[in-house]
Amino acid sequence: MSMLDIELKSVTKRFGKFEAIKNLNLEVEKGELVSFLGPSGCGKTTTLRMIAGFEMPTQGEIIIQGEDVTHIPPNKRNIGMVFQSYALFPHMTVFKNMAYGLKNHKVPKDEIKTRVNSALELLELIGLEDRYPSQLSGGQQQRVALARVLVIQPRIMLFDEPLSNLDAKLRLQMRVEIRNLQKKVGITSIFVTHDQEEALAIADRVVVMHEGGIEQIGSPSEIYDAPRTRFMADFVGIANIFEGKPVTGEEQSPFCVHTTGGLKISLKEPDSTLATDLMQIAVRPENMTICPASEPRQDNGGAVNGAPGTVQNTLHMGPIIQYSVRFDTGDKAIVQCQYRLANPTFKEGDRVWVHWPVESCLCLKGGDDS
Repeated sequence: MSMLDIELKSVTKRFGKFEAIKNLNLEVEKGELVSFLGPSGCGKTTTLRMIAGFEMPTQGEIIIQGEDVTHIPPNKRNIGMVFQSYALFPHMTVFKNMAYGLKNHKVPKDEIKTRVNSALELLELIGLEDRYPSQLSGGQQQRVALARVLVIQPRIMLFDEPLSNLDAKLRLQMRVEIRNLQKKVGITSIFVTHDQEEALAIADRVVVMHEGGIEQIGSPSEIYDAPRTRFMADFVGIANIFEGKPVTGEEQSPFCVHTTGGLKISLKEPDSTLATDLMQIAVRPENMTICPASEPRQDNGGAVNGAPGTVQNTLHMGPIIQYSVRFDTGDKAIVQCQYRLANPTFKEGDRVWVHWPVESCLCLKGGDDS
């Protein structure tokens, strides 16, 4: 028996001459929570709407639990969808909002009551069943929207940026609740967001979309720690990206790249397909360490990169302190460290030494912005 709940096979979507989705292939396993992440206009919501049945693909197939649903209308797919706007009926109580879909499906009254009460308990909404949406907080309304979907016992659940209307603190709380709920009920789910932190926190796998296609798929740690392209390194988190040419004619161990300004960067020898004439190297700011320029430095036999520079500015970001540093070569870097561990702290104009491990250098695919 197939362990796949969702399959997209060569799916393309055109709006007139504009190709919004380009030959997209994706497999989602049973019980997975997959996040679609990407900038506005990348195609993530269009893809979600095609899975839901609100948009028809121009080409390709959509398979749900082994059934080809490509041309089946939304109301025949048994898919639950949680919207950004909650979409609750203001004139109905919590109980009636949750029971509405079941009544439309002619579910017996006793079963409606059982299902709704079960969902109320699961979402910790007991005692709120007689209230109207206007009498609920944003978090409570979001729970009702979730409960209303769960009572219909959908095959899969789709989330269309459901937390974007909540304040920052409540978003953090609700993403944990959605993650825990999804694992508890075991329903295969797709969660669309443009918030990279949200995608990494909530998903088993993240699908990063760009210009109508899939840029990279992986676990949250793979997406963050091993971006394959410049777009990925730039879009997910912050990355210092250095361009340079590999050093030839020298006995270099490990592999070495020199930037135009002369910054020497050692790294583990890359895959031969990445060792091009002009290479791009990414280093995450938290993998860099900053210290006074006067401190003695050890290169550990070439295992650590390092260079002197000057602090351009300092940003205090709660638990993080962030420095912008201009190296003497003209190259620039952002360095982040834990504020309470930053001893000493630096100010604009201070001379510093920045160093980072060879292992933290990531070779990116291609020699341009692709």
